Amino acid sequence: MKRLLAIGEALIDFIPSEHGKAMKQVSSFAPAVGGAPANVCGAYVKLGGMASMITQLGDDPFGDKIADEFALCGIGCEYVKRTRAANTSLAFVALKEDGNREFSFYRKPGADMLMEASDIREDWFGDIFGLHFCSVSLGNFPMKEAHRRAIAYGRQAGAIVSFDPNLRLALWEDPDELKTVVREFAPMAHVIKVSDEELEFITGHTEIKEALPMLLAGETKLVIYTKGSDGAECYTHEASASAPGVKVKAVDTTGAGDGFIGSFLYCLSADGVTADTLDRLTEEQMRRYLAFANKFCAKSVMGHGAIASYPTKEEME
Repeated sequence: MKRLLAIGEALIDFIPSEHGKAMKQVSSFAPAVGGAPANVCGAYVKLGGMASMITQLGDDPFGDKIADEFALCGIGCEYVKRTRAANTSLAFVALKEDGNREFSFYRKPGADMLMEASDIREDWFGDIFGLHFCSVSLGNFPMKEAHRRAIAYGRQAGAIVSFDPNLRLALWEDPDELKTVVREFAPMAHVIKVSDEELEFITGHTEIKEALPMLLAGETKLVIYTKGSDGAECYTHEASASAPGVKVKAVDTTGAGDGFIGSFLYCLSADGVTADTLDRLTEEQMRRYLAFANKFCAKSVMGHGAIASYPTKEEME
């Protein structure tokens, strides 16, 4: 299988020791390696693929922790830069009584935000399967232009470009700025994953079929619509499919959406799907990929953390 690259934030998630409490009420937090693009790499690697992160870490102990865990789980660090200009990004997470997550980010700026377009080299993209990115690193700072260059190189190389908006409103002073940048970058991707919680914010529609004309635009050939425990749906210009969720008792949902897209991309890669053949996916193929990703998520949420909870290929079988 060819390698998956992901660009964006790699950070430390501080996970609460207690659930059902607001951030200000939590008594302690435990550090865990996170960041949505890094989690996607982790899922792809756990299933047997090869993946590398494009990011920048601070020259600090938290950066060391991330680099060590990447090496331990097999995520390539050859495109990870280090800097003394800013510290590694941190994110504190709380799970409130209503089930919603509360975030507090320490990233003003974080090391990942300062990665420059000039840091991205074309030869990294010579023979890869895909490039994945999210919206957290698309703010008005250098990493945004690094994304733009990476996407251009990925598309030139014939790779599948995948985008999961993974909205984090707490990082944006103006929600309309986030909406604008998501709508700008979405048409650059061949694959878009959007959740039921994100659909209306991004498109202005509450029903996926009403939103499809906006989402299946530009370079986009495949839209994945996730609905948590209610399953997921897939759409191309020619076909569609759905698969029910797998009902389990969730312990920790951290990184579940990242695991979904990471395992879905693994299915595409394992079947030899390319950017040129995405729009020829059959209903049977899409249903099979969705079912696999739903099962992957179900196994993940029964454990703690993100990458640490992701099942291996053997555990999936």
